[in-house]
Amino acid sequence: MSHKQFIYCWQKWLSPILVRVAVRAVVIICLTVGVLGILGSTAPMSNAQAVFPGSVAANAQLVTTTGHIQNKQTPFKSTVLNATVYHSPDCNCCGGWIDHLKAEGFQITDFRTPDIETVKQKYNVPDNLSSCHTAIVNGYVIEGHVPADDIKRLLQEKPNVVGLSVPQMPVGTPGMEIGNRKDPFSVFSFDRNNSVAVFNKYPSS
Repeated sequence: MSHKQFIYCWQKWLSPILVRVAVRAVVIICLTVGVLGILGSTAPMSNAQAVFPGSVAANAQLVTTTGHIQNKQTPFKSTVLNATVYHSPDCNCCGGWIDHLKAEGFQITDFRTPDIETVKQKYNVPDNLSSCHTAIVNGYVIEGHVPADDIKRLLQEKPNVVGLSVPQMPVGTPGMEIGNRKDPFSVFSFDRNNSVAVFNKYPSS
């Protein structure tokens, strides 16, 4: 074999080996640079931050805002005050009591009936506690000129009674105002067994 033929055969056999070595060297250099770049970072970031940095920041703000909203307490809503009032069409003091309830935030349904006694019997109002009008307020029977504050207390405490009554028509009760005169009166509670108890007392003025 001549000298030229020997060199040609050596280059043909060596070339593939040199190419593979060169490729591996390039890969190793690239990996080394990448690792050094990561280790040299002063503020490590998550995968999500590396890919979507703006989205992560926006999401963090949203979570903070949502947490703030959830921590805010919902304001307490008072009980809706619905009153259905039954009374004679000719009763003027009943209208005064209705105006008193409206001024205290009650929603009124006004039923005028010439047969008010039938209404009292339907709702089991004791004869000794009867008055000129009968109302149903959130399921409780309210008989006569009961002050709104007593009705609100009844709805707040929710005792096991049928309702409240101010018997007859004492002067000075809501709807029965006559100047500065105010007779003493009591608000009574009554249950299904017709047991009566004093719910509140009002002295004379």
